[in-house]
Amino acid sequence: MPPPRPGTRTFSPTLALCLAVIGAASFLYYHQGLFMPRVVAVRTANGLGHGYSFGNDFYQVWLSCKELLRERRDPYSLQMTLEIQRGLYGRPLDPTRPGDPIDQRVFPYPAYTDLLFWPAALFPFEIVRVAVLFVLVALTVATILLWLRAMDWNLEWQWTAVAVLLTLCSYSALEALFAGQLGLLVAFLLAASVLALRRSKFFLAGVLLALTTIKPQVTAIALFYLLLWTVTEWHTRRKLILSFFLTMVALLGSSLAVFPHWISSWIHTVLAYRHYTRPPLVTEVLTSPLGHLSGPATLILTTLSVVLAIAIAWRNRDADIRSFRFWLSLSTILAITTITILPGQAVYDDLILIPGILLLVRHRRVLLTSSPAARVLSFVGLLALLWPWIAAFALISLRPVLSRALFDSTPVFSLPIRAAASLPFAVLALLAWAWKLNLGKHPATA
Repeated sequence: MPPPRPGTRTFSPTLALCLAVIGAASFLYYHQGLFMPRVVAVRTANGLGHGYSFGNDFYQVWLSCKELLRERRDPYSLQMTLEIQRGLYGRPLDPTRPGDPIDQRVFPYPAYTDLLFWPAALFPFEIVRVAVLFVLVALTVATILLWLRAMDWNLEWQWTAVAVLLTLCSYSALEALFAGQLGLLVAFLLAASVLALRRSKFFLAGVLLALTTIKPQVTAIALFYLLLWTVTEWHTRRKLILSFFLTMVALLGSSLAVFPHWISSWIHTVLAYRHYTRPPLVTEVLTSPLGHLSGPATLILTTLSVVLAIAIAWRNRDADIRSFRFWLSLSTILAITTITILPGQAVYDDLILIPGILLLVRHRRVLLTSSPAARVLSFVGLLALLWPWIAAFALISLRPVLSRALFDSTPVFSLPIRAAASLPFAVLALLAWAWKLNLGKHPATA
């Protein structure tokens, strides 16, 4: 962290670490000790409590890998979907039955995901899901450290510990860790690839970027930007393009050899997926105030947002990777992705907001001194970021004095996760303000 300027007040890193420990412990207890038991109890009451809850997302990968080794069964087939449902809920889902999830748990990944994870099928799922948890925890910690190194930001160890603690015990991370979500792996691969670019290891960066396509919706626009950025200096960066496409050819070719028709099946699954999952956050925000007009308004806003992201990528394709402009471009593209492309329930993918959050925290002084409006916006963003830990601590502290009925009521019980949908919008708004201020030319951001 840069040294404080004369006359500025600094927050004690030791005090910040102590508060982070309290906040992280509070939300960890809330999520694992209160929230998830309630989720499991509701599932059990609906006759869905006889399957795997912990590790449920990776179960789809594990089971399809197991069937791949056994008889190369199509992971997108109806038979596979029914077996996934039996493993997760104890019985097949019935869309007409009240209480059954809308998400049918169809295998959502490209077929080469199974080729990458087939060794997991050699072990019982009870062992695999625990191993996956520890691996994903390590990858999440590494993701923070990789982004800091890629940004060349040397924080004091206490501030680094704060960032790691709060990330691990955030709603996004805990949801992903409990489910065994591969979004955490994708976030790690993206951070590792950008650090490789920073260190001019273009071949490695291309391989890592290709591997992020196991969840292509998360990194699609960011991939476009990074590949476009590579083309601007073809002679020095061409290894990235070559390694990316060689890796993609290897992944696609090997999966087509095993499942010749998987691409059409996967596309059908992706198109059907939007009919039984929550819409993107921007759609959910517009649905209530606009009613029947929300559909056209969402389509227009989503299209404009994606076009804006592409325009940002094009206009900043020549940005130096060490510059504020590069990081602001990449962070804005990732923030746009969270609200316009990812499903509303995909809170576990919000970890791609990390570079944007780090960028805003690093240059907070410039934002705070720019105008009163910027200070208000920064306060709102900070509140949205810190709300889960503050609310969890307050809720647990007040539990002894609250009546059981009041504590268990949805408005009170869900307080710590109420701001989850607000955070991507707050980050995007602050990044937009940074564009407005043209911080890339400000001396404090050099």
